[in-house]
Amino acid sequence: MKRLRPFWLALGFLTTLPVPDVGEVRPGEMRAASAYYPLVGWVVGAVLALAAVAASALPDGLAAVLVLAVWLGITGMLHFDGLLDSADALLAPVPVSERLRILGDVHHGTFAVGAGFVFLLLKWQALALLTASLPVLLAPVAARFWLLPVLNRFPSARPEGLGATARQGRVGLGFAFALPVVFLNPAAFLATGVVVGLGALWASRRLGGGLSGDVYGALIELGELVFLLVVVVSGM
Repeated sequence: MKRLRPFWLALGFLTTLPVPDVGEVRPGEMRAASAYYPLVGWVVGAVLALAAVAASALPDGLAAVLVLAVWLGITGMLHFDGLLDSADALLAPVPVSERLRILGDVHHGTFAVGAGFVFLLLKWQALALLTASLPVLLAPVAARFWLLPVLNRFPSARPEGLGATARQGRVGLGFAFALPVVFLNPAAFLATGVVVGLGALWASRRLGGGLSGDVYGALIELGELVFLLVVVVSGM
């Protein structure tokens, strides 16, 4: 149980799945847990793949909606909420200090509505065009791995946020969890890394050099979408 504690912390933080009671989180534990994000991605992907197989007898559009609903449900819309908050803050033509304030605002504005709608439409269409369930197994793993270099590279824009506690995790351990994806679909894996990296760089410039937990969530959503789109466009 003690050895699995970082994994349970990561699973409990990133999903709505039931986990053992881990008690009080001690300083530094969320940093250790972040290395297990790709392993959590395998759990999320497995649930999604099962959902895709179960819905395969339905029309493609309806099956895609159901898989997307499971995707949002199993993550508690944590990353999607980060996407919405990031859209409001990063797209606003305001000073950096105001963008940081917007990130802490629980309300969503026009940018969030527009970005969220387009994102869900793209993800739904990508799911509807898939010819196999393997990509929905792999996409959550790739996106959560590529978040680890970002967590290590960029400082925190809001030191008091939850995202700040996950920085400086072990990228090597995370890569070990994600290694099968490299062999199964290297093109989509690398494309995800490029887009997540560029997205992080752009966001950091909009926030004065750092990133926040909301942006981390947005990058996971962006990474998953890119992985699916590469699979669809390339016909892999």
